[in-house]
Amino acid sequence: MSVIYVEPLYHQNEAQISFRFKYNFEIKEYIKQLGDLSWSRTNSVFYLKNTPKNKIRVYQHLKDTKWHVDYSAFKNAVIVEKPQLSADRHVVFNDFKKFLVGKRYSTSTVNVYSGFVYDFLIYLGATALKDLNDKHVRLFIEEVVVTKEYSISTHRQLISALKQFFLFYPETSISELPLMRPKKSKKLPAVLSQEEVIDLIRCTKNLKHRAILGLLYSAGLRIGELTSLQLRNIHIDRRQVYIENGKGRKDRYVVLAESILPMLNNYFNTYKPTTYFVEGGIGTPYSESSIRKFLQRSCKAAGITKRVTPHTLRHSYATHLLENGIGLRHIQELLGHSKPETTMIYTHVAKKDLLDITSPLDLIVNQLTKTTKREQNVLLSRNL
Repeated sequence: MSVIYVEPLYHQNEAQISFRFKYNFEIKEYIKQLGDLSWSRTNSVFYLKNTPKNKIRVYQHLKDTKWHVDYSAFKNAVIVEKPQLSADRHVVFNDFKKFLVGKRYSTSTVNVYSGFVYDFLIYLGATALKDLNDKHVRLFIEEVVVTKEYSISTHRQLISALKQFFLFYPETSISELPLMRPKKSKKLPAVLSQEEVIDLIRCTKNLKHRAILGLLYSAGLRIGELTSLQLRNIHIDRRQVYIENGKGRKDRYVVLAESILPMLNNYFNTYKPTTYFVEGGIGTPYSESSIRKFLQRSCKAAGITKRVTPHTLRHSYATHLLENGIGLRHIQELLGHSKPETTMIYTHVAKKDLLDITSPLDLIVNQLTKTTKREQNVLLSRNL
């Protein structure tokens, strides 16, 4: 039976309640129903603030679950604050953060990279930075990757953070050898059929939710692009949406589907948003976790059993464009990809060319049917 470990965590300078489990999509979605959860890339866990109210929420939510819940670490542990850096190390750490900001990294990247480097500086203890060598780095990487069960993507981020630190502080004996990133997993994206997309939107009863799913798919938006989309960037007359400061700080225009305009007009007249396309409160953006939550309900109502996330709609948009004859260069522009190689992945899931390929089995059966000179087809269930 799968186990959910409820454990104490000191993260972001605060005491947190963390949820650790071997990857299970059903468990992940169940945990996320708690709401107000955050994801720690560094620790590979979901967490929320450790408060008396949240403790009660956790117990109430998990008390009747079908999975085993292990509270032992949480019940028995005394929460210990994160170790503090010495004064001189703290100066180095703060200077490193300024170094990252100066390179114009995003706030998220600065936080993730500096978090890894903070742990590395704590791990080093009294070891002088100028005395660092490959062994220190190798042992640190082995320890955190194994004990915290980092995913491949988190492992790669750790290596990137250390590379930036040694670029910032070159007075070490570190070579490139221990700083090799593991290869990315080459997984194909999950894609909905065109019929499934329509079923998904139709089965979403709430008008606001339906408008969100409709725009996510019809414009191929990332979830962060949708939640930060402001009304001033939606140009109904030109049938365009201006994506401002998208991933990689890139702006772009995407096409606004004509078929979605009546639904959007209905949505605007009903909900009357003031600043953002979709708002949680007056003038405040809608939460990404709320979108993920109602998307799962809509999938269940539509009878879609495959794993679906908001990004699945973006994958489906790109794949359907390719199947309908749109060139990769145009798709790359619409998606905002920096490299054509990123867009090329959709050639592996598009059905357009694959459907033109004849299986060798069909070729054999057709050939045997001709040689037997029978009018009926050769049946595989009988002797040929």
